[in-house]
Amino acid sequence: MQSSNPVLTRLDDTVRVQRQVLGTDVGRTMTVDDVVLRTAVLLVLTGFVGAVSWTLVPAGWAGLAALGSALAGLVLALVISIRRITNPAVIIAYAVLQGVLLGVASRGFEAVYPGIVVQAVVGTFGVFLGMALLYGLRVLRATPRFTRLVVGALIGVVVLSLVNLVVYLTAGRQALEVYSTTSMVGWLPYVFALVCITVGALTFILDFALVERSVRAGLPTRYAWYCAFGLLVGLIFLYWQILRLISYVRR
Repeated sequence: MQSSNPVLTRLDDTVRVQRQVLGTDVGRTMTVDDVVLRTAVLLVLTGFVGAVSWTLVPAGWAGLAALGSALAGLVLALVISIRRITNPAVIIAYAVLQGVLLGVASRGFEAVYPGIVVQAVVGTFGVFLGMALLYGLRVLRATPRFTRLVVGALIGVVVLSLVNLVVYLTAGRQALEVYSTTSMVGWLPYVFALVCITVGALTFILDFALVERSVRAGLPTRYAWYCAFGLLVGLIFLYWQILRLISYVRR
């Protein structure tokens, strides 16, 4: 079973390798508390940098700051995921870049829809905590069938989003996702946003299961940073989907 989160899926391979060398002295092993603590640190750092960027980045530089941080963050995320980097300094650098992007982009939404950022943040953590509760109570379990369903849905959502973006950049048409903050929205973007939020929420069930399995496998403590990084990626994805949906509703 693999996580639908492409970051944490890479950790699954490490779990299998670790199981083959059980008995080897790897020092202190990671715990769920280690993952929770590091995730909280990354979230606080991202929020702090976001607040600073919101306040200090001039409006004239907002577009450049958003584009630069988005591209740099994407490259760094791919490097961390592919090479399974557990160095906290590199992962913290990713959190800083995402903070810049979130700060300047969220400020743009807030200027058009006052109060939307707080609504999106509350919605994001509400969904995350709800998924954690459902997983803890074993209401939702990461069975093989559930995993295949969520992974397939996530792949479909990502592919459709990329196709929609290419169409928008080449033809100026907005179908599944509306990128303008003022354009009118039909019923299809509402449905797609709800699907994205649902899929994003369900991926946490698989991520929780993978973290739990990694703890049982006895991975070294440094992998708690890698798990926290994966959860941060999922939370940021969910935040953008909820922010988009709320902007649709408030038009």
